[in-house]
Parts: sequence; structure tokens; C-alpha cells
Amino acid sequence: MMFAVLLEDNEAAADMRTRYMADHLAFLETNQAVVSAAGPLIEAETGAPAGGLWLVSAAGAGDVKALVEADPFWPTGLRKSVRILHWKQVFADGKRQVG
Repeated sequence: MMFAVLLEDNEAAADMRTRYMADHLAFLETNQAVVSAAGPLIEAETGAPAGGLWLVSAAGAGDVKALVEADPFWPTGLRKSVRILHWKQVFADGKRQVG
């Protein structure tokens, strides 16, 4: 199954982003078999960091939660909240993916 993971940042721990970014990126590379895309979310009006978005392939939400909690950002307090949502792709590359 595919999941969209919405990660909200805790601005009180914003200094952790720069400090642990190299470890975070290495973690994503190590988990490239299940993390098909990942990147920051940025407030459109202010340009302030807001969190991140991952697309993850996993058997279930519990596996996704374990992956999020294994990220080097997790124990730093940078993540304020996490939403794990089942995602069904219906459109890609200009084409419908469903009938």
C-alpha cells in the first residue's frame, strides 16, 4: 500500500533541522526501497519551514509509523505531529491510473 506522511515541524526545535539534516538525508537514502519521495513543506505566504511530506510503500500504517520514528529527526523534538494517510494514486504522467 502507498501512504502519504504529513510531518508538522515544532518551531521550538527548529535548530535541530540543520544540525541533523545530513543524518536525515542518509536515512532517506538507506530507506529508498520504501520511501519513493520526500521533501520539505514550506509556508506559501511566509516561506517558513512547515514540515515534510513523504510517500511511502508499506504493508501497513504501523510499518510507516516505525519508519518515521527511526528517522534521526524523530528524537530531536523537531516533529510536532505526524499524520499517516493511505494514498491511492488515480492520476500520473498525464494519465488516469484507474478505470
